[in-house]
Amino acid sequence: MVFFLQLCITKGNDYRFMKHFEHFFPITDPTLIFFVVMLIILLTPIVMSKLRVPHIIGMILAGVVVGPHGFGLLEKDSSFQIFGNVGLYFIMMLAGLEMNMENFRNNKTKTVTHGILAFAFPMIIGYYLNFYVLQYGMLTSILLASMYASHTLLTYPTVMKFGLSEERSVTIAVGATAITDTLTLLVLAIVVGSFKGNLTGFYWFWMLLKIAVVFGIIIYYFPRMARTFFKRYEGSVIQFIFVMALTFLGAIIMEIIELEGLLGAFLTGLVLNRYVPKVSRLMTNLEFVGNAVFIPYFLIGVGMLVNVRLLFNGWGTIKVATTMIIVALASKWIASWATQKIFGLRALEREMIFGLSNAQAGATLAAVLVGYHLIMPDGQRLLNDDVLNGTIILILVTCIFSSFSTENAAKRMVLRTREAAEDKEETDDESILVPMRYPDIADSLMNLALMMRNPKLNRGLVGINVVYEDEETKTNLEKGRRLLDNMTSLANSMGVMMRTQVRISNNIASGIKHAFDEFEASEIIIGLHTHKDLSPRFWGDFHQNLFTGLCRQITMARVKQPFNTIRRIQVAVPSRAQYEVGFYRWLERLARVGENIECRMIFHGRNDTNELIGQYLQNRHPNVRFELNSMTHWAELPTLANSIADDHLFVVVTARKGTISYKTALDRLPEELTEHFRGNNLLIIFPDQYGDDIETITFAEPRYQEDKSAYDIIKEWFFKAKQAWTMLTAEQHAQVYDDNEEEEENI
Repeated sequence: MVFFLQLCITKGNDYRFMKHFEHFFPITDPTLIFFVVMLIILLTPIVMSKLRVPHIIGMILAGVVVGPHGFGLLEKDSSFQIFGNVGLYFIMMLAGLEMNMENFRNNKTKTVTHGILAFAFPMIIGYYLNFYVLQYGMLTSILLASMYASHTLLTYPTVMKFGLSEERSVTIAVGATAITDTLTLLVLAIVVGSFKGNLTGFYWFWMLLKIAVVFGIIIYYFPRMARTFFKRYEGSVIQFIFVMALTFLGAIIMEIIELEGLLGAFLTGLVLNRYVPKVSRLMTNLEFVGNAVFIPYFLIGVGMLVNVRLLFNGWGTIKVATTMIIVALASKWIASWATQKIFGLRALEREMIFGLSNAQAGATLAAVLVGYHLIMPDGQRLLNDDVLNGTIILILVTCIFSSFSTENAAKRMVLRTREAAEDKEETDDESILVPMRYPDIADSLMNLALMMRNPKLNRGLVGINVVYEDEETKTNLEKGRRLLDNMTSLANSMGVMMRTQVRISNNIASGIKHAFDEFEASEIIIGLHTHKDLSPRFWGDFHQNLFTGLCRQITMARVKQPFNTIRRIQVAVPSRAQYEVGFYRWLERLARVGENIECRMIFHGRNDTNELIGQYLQNRHPNVRFELNSMTHWAELPTLANSIADDHLFVVVTARKGTISYKTALDRLPEELTEHFRGNNLLIIFPDQYGDDIETITFAEPRYQEDKSAYDIIKEWFFKAKQAWTMLTAEQHAQVYDDNEEEEENI
């Protein structure tokens, strides 16, 4: 619009636009630049979807068209430099955050092997072709070969889009990227040092010392900073800013030691992995901002580097570019094929590894620019114009090839996963009900429900707020609606639908039970009350009415810190718990929580129960780290207090009276929790006890259980009466003794 207004004003009735086209381009107005970029980001996915072309390619091609070597609409100014770097750091940081660390530990041998192969094959093949075919010198051949070895996770957003970030092949490719880029940048440092004559013993000592110090700072201090910060501040905005600041801090200190900042961003994402759960508003915000703005900016900036005219500048550029493309693609495919054969991977996994590891961008650009600016004694550049131009063409071709191959492998992998899921015939009746009343604990209840839900079923949550019918009803209804609106926003921000209801009832427990039936819920997650009385009132009338009136799973939660700062989950399991119908339901829910916050789980129970727990986790959740500790008798529960720290989550699996796993020792649970676990993060789980047939409960197994039986009350009454009689007798004896003494004094 600005362009046409300017054109009309300056030329009046002269509409010969093309003649004066150059007067208005490239665009220099910041607002108009940002508008054009947003227009590209908006329209490119729409157009590319029609053409069945990956969106990433569309962004790069759009950069080619509007860039200085295309129609010249935009210049690659400082805004593209800034946002482009941020986008590259975002890709690397998200790769670290999304990586399943337990999967990485299980596949570390494969990852390291592929990283070394993906570096060695391009280096060896590239060096000989550079030296004998292109006839470059030794230093030039080595540096150019290292550029083939590096790669950028340009297509990682495609993996995230298809939800495949935890696949074994993705983990191998992502981990190998860090290895290959580190080795590439070390080769770059060695070449520069050799060129300047600095390869002395002190140089190597100083280089290794700097790397050790920087890695030590990021690995040791960053997690501690994150744990402290997340405990104190829970706002999603401030947490987002903190993660961004820490990412750039990692990039900065990595650049200080003359390595690329993208390694610092990746390492920061890796160490913050367990503090940013996959199912959290923080992760959603990071992915949204990165994919909406910064990563597209980076891709458009890459496209603006491409100069198609270089293909017509002579045989030299074409020869170099062709050699570079063939070596880069062939050597990466050989490395992927070798990894597949060594470890017996599937052909589809090989394709995914190859797709992720053949795009050249970040480290490749860094190496070619450094080499281009190094002038040899004869006045020639270490990497000449042909290499610089060939590198730009290499980046374009490998990015396009990587986009197609990654998306193709991802689609086939998703289809394979869906077919496997259909074969399992998922029959879980999951429908989680979350009663909420207090805003200060509603967030923790929602986060727990989001981590416990099965994302494959893609079912929503149910949130309710029950208020008493009294003079405050109208005010409380409005408060309840606001609370549920906030929780709905939290769920929707993570792509989870939520149904809500505010209802009036004379009895809160009855209101929840009626909502449970209306919504056909399968389980309840509710906050543990904060009653100040000691253990006799631990459950409270409300909670007791709830767990004795419903025979489905109820999880009571008292979590005093964010879930992403919890380091251990310790679970106390009663004997014969495996015979309850709800055994695998609560075990499945806890396993999902353990997977989301990626912490170790320790189960304390009888050996026969532990054996079934171990088998289930190994078969259904192989990425969960767990330990099985023997606890022969429930009376040992208080001894666990010494091993449970403030940043642990203590889970107690209990039972209702009259059920298979119930024992009289469970009657002391309120006193034991109050005395030994008062300050701990706590979950108390009442499992499904009677299956779906709730009406099978009879008068022999009543719905309501009093805190104390009539026998206990009579026993206490006799005990108090005895104490009172003893005290009265003692006072009478004392009075008689005093009277005798007075008489003796009078005599």
